[in-house]
Amino acid sequence: MNATSVARTHDSLTSSSGSGGPVVIVGAGLAGLTTALELAAQRPVIVLAKRNLGEAATAWAQGGIVGVLGDDDSVDSHVRDTQDAGAGLVDEQTARFIAERSAQAIEWLVQRGVPFSPDPAGPLGLHLTREGGHAVRRIAHAADATGLAIHQVLLELARAHPNIDLRERWMAVDLITTRHLQRGEGHAARRRDDSSRCYGVYALDIDNGRVETLPAAAVVLATGGVGKVYRYTSNPDTATGDGIAMAWRAGCRVGNMEFIQFHPTCLYHPQERSFLITEALRGEGAHLKLLDGTRFMPQHDERAELAPRDIVARAIDFEMKKHGLDHVWLDATHLGESFLKEHFPTIHARCLALGIDIARQPIPVVPAAHYTCGGVVTDLDGRCDLPGLFAVGETTYTGLHGANRLASNSLLECVVLGQTCSARILEQVPESMPPLPAWDESQVEDADEAVVIAHNWDELRLLMWNYVGIVRTTKRLERALHRIKLLKDEIDAYYAAFRVTRDLLELRNLVDCAELIVRSALSRHESRGLHYSRDFPRTLPVSFPTIVSRKLKKRDAWLP
Repeated sequence: MNATSVARTHDSLTSSSGSGGPVVIVGAGLAGLTTALELAAQRPVIVLAKRNLGEAATAWAQGGIVGVLGDDDSVDSHVRDTQDAGAGLVDEQTARFIAERSAQAIEWLVQRGVPFSPDPAGPLGLHLTREGGHAVRRIAHAADATGLAIHQVLLELARAHPNIDLRERWMAVDLITTRHLQRGEGHAARRRDDSSRCYGVYALDIDNGRVETLPAAAVVLATGGVGKVYRYTSNPDTATGDGIAMAWRAGCRVGNMEFIQFHPTCLYHPQERSFLITEALRGEGAHLKLLDGTRFMPQHDERAELAPRDIVARAIDFEMKKHGLDHVWLDATHLGESFLKEHFPTIHARCLALGIDIARQPIPVVPAAHYTCGGVVTDLDGRCDLPGLFAVGETTYTGLHGANRLASNSLLECVVLGQTCSARILEQVPESMPPLPAWDESQVEDADEAVVIAHNWDELRLLMWNYVGIVRTTKRLERALHRIKLLKDEIDAYYAAFRVTRDLLELRNLVDCAELIVRSALSRHESRGLHYSRDFPRTLPVSFPTIVSRKLKKRDAWLP
């Protein structure tokens, strides 16, 4: 790592109350808000959102949330579908734990006022839809804007709660650990052994440019994934891997970072580069076609458009490269205008505003980076390797998603593990907090050329798209790693010399995550799930998660 910790050592101290301080949650999506609402009855909570509160990835989720509710469904069936999608790397205990709590998670959301699409004849009075990889209809949804509906309800509840302090445009810089309490620290203090506990976070108030010390009884990372490390992504601008990078720098293990899910169908349009066309549209019968109208998915998989996302994304990538196409068509015209307006009003309206009438025209689509299946290693209570630190949601690796996420399992994981995480935190007796060091920027200055950040950001995203995309080779990965190391040196030097900004912090986090993705991909000598290598096209008969540890000082270690 860089010399910034030396440049920003601490002579002044800030104290916290003997109660151990509030719980600080970094991220205001479904995982963070679930945790906050469950904690707030007994503990004060601070929630940090680095942009506007409504810009979390949750609000972009269209499809729905899994609930094992119907008479034709079972926990065993859901677990099997999760394992099939995860290509042999799903932890069965985790999948079963979450599936068993799926009905309760739906009920929890319903009780809080989430307006799921109704069906008087359906279980709990809800309409259930089906998505790729699911054996039956088990997806509760709010038309085609489920994430937005959930997020708006929980956000309003959080705003109204007197024990929740929502801080908009605040960004976590780094975790405060035991090593920060040691005076005169140097590079050697960054060893994992020295980061024996998390005591809070340094956080940037973006509007005034000041970094504040936030002591915490516990810190919860709920910052989402790393989609913005790629040139094309369905993710919002918040998805810069902040929690993963901070936990990694603090010494926590990170798992399965090679498995980046590319959503098969992102709208291909110059004015809408990140608009997702939900998988539920294919679940209801939309067909993927070449520009001449030829349907191609049946030639790639017997499940056709209902195959798991990795198969569909690779098929589209193959056909685009084979025929020299910039996009393919997603044709839903045969479903009828009334059906599309009722079930997919958001997509219908957004496309119509761009001049595409999906009831009469096929939709131009292209694959885009969508979901991070790996992340910070946690248990089923959200606990990380560092005491006092927790993580929930897309930031984590719990074993649920394996080598590929089953559609709509992500929102479910946020609710279930947000609840177990909060329960674990509430079991802890608040500890007295030692005085924490204030942020010291006496040896840094304002940046002289911000163009350096923009240039490195663009270069990183382009090289990740070209070298670490849907189809990989060892040579491409090695080229990517070489360039990432050079970028890392440049970014670290810049970080050490200048005052922090949101753009700089996001770039620093993205380059750390990019290195983790590439190193993990290089260590996997097979093709499995979302990781496809031309040099290792076979799937090994037995495989294990990729767990990367800073302490071991080698590229990866395998969990038994």
